[in-house]
Amino acid sequence: MIAMGDALLLDCEDTAWFRDRPEAARGAAAALGRRIGLGEHRTAQLVLAVTELATNLAKHTVDGSILLRVLRNRSVAGVEVIVIDGGPGMADVPAALRDGVSTVGTLGLGLGAVTRLADRFDIHSLPGTGTLQLARFWPHPQPLSVAGEAFVAGISRPIGGEEVCGDAWAARGDEPTPEHATVDDAATNSASKDTAPAVLDWSAMTAARPGGSSHPRIQRPDRLLRPGIGGRSELVHDAAAASGRGVLVMSCDGLGHGPMAATASQAAIQAFRTGVGHTPAQVMEEVHRALRGTRGAAVAIARLEPGGRVLFCGIGNITAAVIGADTRSNLLSHPGIVGHQMRRLRTYEQQLPMGGALVMHSDGLSERWKPGDLASLLHHPPALIAAGLLRLAGTRRDDASVVITKGAW
Repeated sequence: MIAMGDALLLDCEDTAWFRDRPEAARGAAAALGRRIGLGEHRTAQLVLAVTELATNLAKHTVDGSILLRVLRNRSVAGVEVIVIDGGPGMADVPAALRDGVSTVGTLGLGLGAVTRLADRFDIHSLPGTGTLQLARFWPHPQPLSVAGEAFVAGISRPIGGEEVCGDAWAARGDEPTPEHATVDDAATNSASKDTAPAVLDWSAMTAARPGGSSHPRIQRPDRLLRPGIGGRSELVHDAAAASGRGVLVMSCDGLGHGPMAATASQAAIQAFRTGVGHTPAQVMEEVHRALRGTRGAAVAIARLEPGGRVLFCGIGNITAAVIGADTRSNLLSHPGIVGHQMRRLRTYEQQLPMGGALVMHSDGLSERWKPGDLASLLHHPPALIAAGLLRLAGTRRDDASVVITKGAW
């Protein structure tokens, strides 16, 4: 977890989906609460909320699902509950949140009680479209380290009939020193070479210099393509991460589905989290080496910086776009299989609009969505935006994963 002002990066784990099984969701919530140390009272509150949400889902909605997962930083773990349904939606959300509003035999608590039990509750509903709900539960008293809202979040869902998902996403903070923000002009693209890159230790990443040694330099394997006049791109050498804080985000689609695809995506996640590269292409090289010996994957990596600058590098069939309320600027991925064959890496630069978001998703979601489809969701947390896009464009005929990054500064 990296704190940036009031924003957070949180890891997600132990993801479980439930459809038409309220009792299973209730039991899983109880087990998760006990295992991560929420405490007896807080776990009971979590179970009560999940029971109400699951019962409402079963009685009122169409094609509903519940996602339970653990959110974790270095010091604390909590449980996040996301509820997705395809209709009928709510015409009066404030009325539904009032105490005691419950129909057809639910617990009689109403969503108002869920909002009070949860540390964070958010809801989006449109008549005829459906409802999205998010609730988070942390140990009490709530740690200050999770008091803000995460600005990167995603959702992964396995193909029907599988327990594991071959698609995945991850995010990590990045803060290169001024020395590392520059690039080595002598470096050339090494996507097809087996030479190892320069390796940085933790002291170098944090600007500590034991023994007065200087920082090693990272070789740069990429070139930067900046948007040019009339939609054309101008090839510019020496792509570099700006000095200071930034965040790296990855979307990964292991080839195929099932355990072997999941093995590839988890190898990519591990390499991403432990890597030392600062530009998307540097990180892509690290992931490429880690995926040798696996099926390989389609991978897209972005770096977001203060002021809304986005650097992007993609290999394979990952859809990526920077969106505003009524705009969508696609980011180009190039053919190849990370871990097996990559051509020359290219990095694209784009500007994140005020109030906009960066969207990356696997081909388990159709790319035929429009920015207007998400416009009413943009002021909600990234996890709820991801849930909305999964409901809109996701298919159960393939693994699916989507990650949303909103402006972090």
